[in-house]
Amino acid sequence: MPITIDAGDIIAGFALAMSAYATWRTTSFNEKQKSLIESQEKLNNLLLEKEEGEALSDKKADLGAFFVKLGSSKYRLKIWNKGSATARNVRLEFPEENDVLIGSDIEEKFPLESLEKFQSVELIAAVYMGTKSKHVIRLVWEDDAHDHNEKLAYPTL
Repeated sequence: MPITIDAGDIIAGFALAMSAYATWRTTSFNEKQKSLIESQEKLNNLLLEKEEGEALSDKKADLGAFFVKLGSSKYRLKIWNKGSATARNVRLEFPEENDVLIGSDIEEKFPLESLEKFQSVELIAAVYMGTKSKHVIRLVWEDDAHDHNEKLAYPTL
């Protein structure tokens, strides 16, 4: 029994081949689309983390301290807020002894109720020949991000 191929068989074979090709293309397109969706999801998560980080940094104060020399023999300790938020209830602690700042000046100004962004406060420093050049100061404050922040500052003369 010979096999005869007529026009309907050719058309059916062509339709089967086209259907297989379309299925293959759809599967490959779906894989690419799935990969794209995963990439977009990763990007969205990274953007969300970045935005959350920026929102948190907008609520943070960042305090620092350094000595300023005025003239030839006068010094001041400048404490400033370089963060984005207001620091509240700012306090100074001295892990080592305080032999350079005047106690009455500290008591008069601290605890400081608030220290706005880019605002600073100066304390009078009594520098003499035997004063060590490096000091340790613990800055303690509250801000919108946390109720207790602290930072060690090492100002030098």
